[in-house]
Amino acid sequence: MRHILAATFAAAALAGCAVGPDFRQPAAPTMNAYTPAPLPTETTAASGTGGEAQQFVSGLDIPGQWWVLFHSPALDQLVRQALADNPTLVAAQATLRQAQENLRARVGSALYPRVDGNASVARQEVSGASFGQPQSGNSVFTLYNAAVNVSYVLDLAGGSRRELEALQAQVDYQHFQLEGAWLSLTTNLVTAAVQEAALRAQIRAAREIVAAEEQQLALVEQQFQLGGASRPDILAQETQLAQTRATLPPLEKQLAQTRHLLAVLAGKPPVEGGLLPEFELSDLQLPRELPVTLPATLVRQRPDIRAAEELLHAACAQVGVATANLYPQLTLTGSIGSQAEKVASLFNAGTAIWSLGAGLAQPIFHGGELTAKRRAAIAAFDQAEAQYRETVLLALQNVADVLRALEMDARTLKAQADAEASARASLDLAREQFHLGAVSYLMMLNAERQHQQARLNLAPAQAARQADTAALFKALGGGWWNREPEGSAGTASKKQ
Repeated sequence: MRHILAATFAAAALAGCAVGPDFRQPAAPTMNAYTPAPLPTETTAASGTGGEAQQFVSGLDIPGQWWVLFHSPALDQLVRQALADNPTLVAAQATLRQAQENLRARVGSALYPRVDGNASVARQEVSGASFGQPQSGNSVFTLYNAAVNVSYVLDLAGGSRRELEALQAQVDYQHFQLEGAWLSLTTNLVTAAVQEAALRAQIRAAREIVAAEEQQLALVEQQFQLGGASRPDILAQETQLAQTRATLPPLEKQLAQTRHLLAVLAGKPPVEGGLLPEFELSDLQLPRELPVTLPATLVRQRPDIRAAEELLHAACAQVGVATANLYPQLTLTGSIGSQAEKVASLFNAGTAIWSLGAGLAQPIFHGGELTAKRRAAIAAFDQAEAQYRETVLLALQNVADVLRALEMDARTLKAQADAEASARASLDLAREQFHLGAVSYLMMLNAERQHQQARLNLAPAQAARQADTAALFKALGGGWWNREPEGSAGTASKKQ
């Protein structure tokens, strides 16, 4: 017994060590910008809806519910409904709970002894020859047994603790996967709402153009009857009207499909899309201040980067598990109970049984299996490290692309707004001169076409600035770290 206890204490002392590499958080990027050319202090302003200038503010934090910055109660209502009913989020939450329970299960088996109770009954016939007394004949008896068995595997090389470390990293990975799903859902909803608003503006513009061209056709027909216009003039106006009408069905198809998408994102079937709020560009206010997070901070805010880091952490811990498998494993076992020929006699004097033991297993020859598995774990770590670096690079590219899109799309909107204003003024002048007979019908028709194209291009340019703003909030992480626990996407503790 003294030798067993001494071995136990020695093993417990050794268990304070864990083989394999300790995980180190990857170094953060050292650059202070995302693009080669510096950003302007603010974007270009344009006249009309969504033309306000936006300021780039370094270090500005992002609210947890960033979509409220668009000041649209209907949008806020839709996003909150989707967060409650979207099945993708429900699935991600269930996956997180699964990882948490797997960790709890392994903690129980790795850190604590296993205690099992068992009871048995057996009817036996024993020959006296087995005891060296063949003349005593055979004995038939019933044997009752009740015992408690205890076993404990000492974590000498720290393999179990490395395994727990890997499982904890998997829990954190699923937490950030949930945050990523949360962020993707909210961004997709905002983008779809902006797309719907743009389509409604385009459809409205197309219908107004159709109405104006119908009036123009009626005027040309009157002039034809009075001899002031020719038959080709009527045919040209009819062609222009038909072409404008042809732009409506594709826009209406896109609007219907966008409504279907909004319904599904909100966790509803498409048939219930008509119950959702409708969106107009004038209902969405463009946020005036845009955050610009430093790259070193970005890697702590983006859920995809944090998820890739946890995969790297898990791969590092698995190297420790594979390394620990090369070392000895010490198992302590014990049992205590009672054995009797009658149930009523169990636990009486003279029926006690007990055992205490220790086993040491040291791998000697496995045909290179264990060392090969360790090399495979190291290769998996190298793969996870490369994937982490790739995730960071793609995230930096994502932010750089969005920042340039914000700058260039603001300039595009100004150009489109100026083009629409010029085309409208040109059309008004052409119509007035045509009524006075100062210009040909062909010149007026060309002015109509230019104005039509300018109007149809204006709404997408206005929507692009709203969508770019939503994309920036997503690219910078979406502010998940600022949500209250009850509003968080998951139950895992936040790690910033």
